[in-house]
Amino acid sequence: MMEEAELCFPQLLNTSCKKFTRPQSESMLIYILMSFISLFTVILNLLVIVSISHFRQLHTPTNLIILSLAVSDLFVGLFVMPFQVLLTEPCWLLGDLLCCLFFFLGFIIVPSSEVNMVLISVDRYVAICDPLHYSTKITHNRVKICVLLCWVSCVFYSFMILYDNLKELGRYNSCYGECVINIFGAVHLVIAFILPISTIVVLYLRVFVVAVSQARAMRSHITAVKLQSSVTVTVKISELKAARTLGVVVAVFLMCYCPYYCVSLSRSDITMASSTNTFINFLLLLNSCLNPVIYAFFYPWFRKSVKLIVTLQILQPQSSQANIL
Repeated sequence: MMEEAELCFPQLLNTSCKKFTRPQSESMLIYILMSFISLFTVILNLLVIVSISHFRQLHTPTNLIILSLAVSDLFVGLFVMPFQVLLTEPCWLLGDLLCCLFFFLGFIIVPSSEVNMVLISVDRYVAICDPLHYSTKITHNRVKICVLLCWVSCVFYSFMILYDNLKELGRYNSCYGECVINIFGAVHLVIAFILPISTIVVLYLRVFVVAVSQARAMRSHITAVKLQSSVTVTVKISELKAARTLGVVVAVFLMCYCPYYCVSLSRSDITMASSTNTFINFLLLLNSCLNPVIYAFFYPWFRKSVKLIVTLQILQPQSSQANIL
């Protein structure tokens, strides 16, 4: 009886995976924390989606990319996080089809969030480093095409990297009760981490350098012509604040993603439901909860739009025309 109790499927005897015990307090902490983060992620990103979709003043190329980012992060909260909670269990009980479906969706949703962040970094780079040509380079139609290509490429990437796993479900499971896939780790590391991280860091460093140089120019000319300097101060300070915000974005993104990919790079053999695996996956998914905080809560228009949404004023006629900027 003791041996049967340690199996995921006691009726399968030698073909079943073995369970491992986890302290009940640790399990409860994981469930409560992941459930709270999942709910918080869904609510925050829904607020971003409703705000940008409803108010016409927010229909800008930049906000269109933020909308796409919010959609991908919403899917993380709705689909990826709940399945990730199940993966913390000692046994996978939902079968090979749902196991592969989870990873297929994950390899679409999580990389799409990264690609959207790259698009945002490109948008901010052009806005701050080449502001005179921004309106001609960054148009609604071009942004829509880029966002569409973002999602299509992520679907294609997920299919290609999981092709062997989709062709024969559960082929890499060593026993019943596992949810294991096999991918080309080096390819995934380069495409999903090194390339987007390098792009974001290079662009944001350039943005930061430009913003700092403009801030210094502002200080040197602040006493020159009062009327002109008053206008200049407004522009320069906003750009400097944007640079600081971008610095926070980079720091949080690296904090959330680096542990996961560093473990992958080290080729460490980590059990699916181990505490280490749970922690690094939690950090990775936490970024989807922090994105709306970083990209939206730093903007006054978001606070105004949330107030109108919470008070149900968006249900009134012509509410989409409200001035929230």
